[in-house]
Amino acid sequence: MFWQTARWQIDLSRPRVMGIVNVTPDSFSDGGQHHATRDALTHCEQLIKDGADILDIGAESTRPGATPVGVELELERLIPVIQAASSMGVAISVDTYKPQVMQAALDAGADILNDIWGFRQLGSLQVVAAHPNCGLCTMHMHGEPITMQSSPMQGDVTLQVQHFLQTQAAWLVSAGVNASRICLDPGYGFGKTVNQNFTLLAQQQQIADLGFPVLAGWSRKSSLGVVTGCEVHERLIPSVTAAVLAAERGAHVLRVHDVKETCQALKVWQALKSANLSQSSNSF
Repeated sequence: MFWQTARWQIDLSRPRVMGIVNVTPDSFSDGGQHHATRDALTHCEQLIKDGADILDIGAESTRPGATPVGVELELERLIPVIQAASSMGVAISVDTYKPQVMQAALDAGADILNDIWGFRQLGSLQVVAAHPNCGLCTMHMHGEPITMQSSPMQGDVTLQVQHFLQTQAAWLVSAGVNASRICLDPGYGFGKTVNQNFTLLAQQQQIADLGFPVLAGWSRKSSLGVVTGCEVHERLIPSVTAAVLAAERGAHVLRVHDVKETCQALKVWQALKSANLSQSSNSF
């Protein structure tokens, strides 16, 4: 399997690591650390050294209760980072849901659009359908960021998420988007309870069975804090564990803050997989 993006055809024969670059003052985990363009680019360089295959750059926090950012401010934060990072030798993803920002990001050199709204905002579909190759990540979100955790989902979470993502993928294809450009994100933490998040992880293979690449974003999220008692800055081990569990259950792309540690853990997991395959091939 591969993921077609604007400049790169990403081989998904092994899980790919997407490093998070928050050019924001208020993200839940690292808000303000890479707010300035220079700091963001230094962080990009470090993530690539640590093993990131993709950089996911965002200029608006989507944490629960976050205040929306205007288009001009988002572009002011985002575009200089995209322009510089696009020459660093890895695919560039942009975390946005605004069509004006999507178009400007593509013009600045972005390869992938990562949309928490699943391209449902007016005008988004027109932007992505008109672009010949950019990669798309469409996510499931119940409600909207400012209120999503005050009224989480009800009922069978996996069935609902699977149905939504399947419908969105079909909708994109019907608009002229090649299926090879589409990646699906179950949206861990977006309008879901702790139990629903872990149920969805346990059953994540059902999302992968839809036939599209799956992106999983567990890094430092509050559900990990609830089950471990760890504060945000203490969630390295829970985050890496969740990433490996997601890979084991069919995730092709892992969106993480801690790239180096996630890459190390995946190498151990892949060595185990290779040993199991080798043992199987030698048996009768």
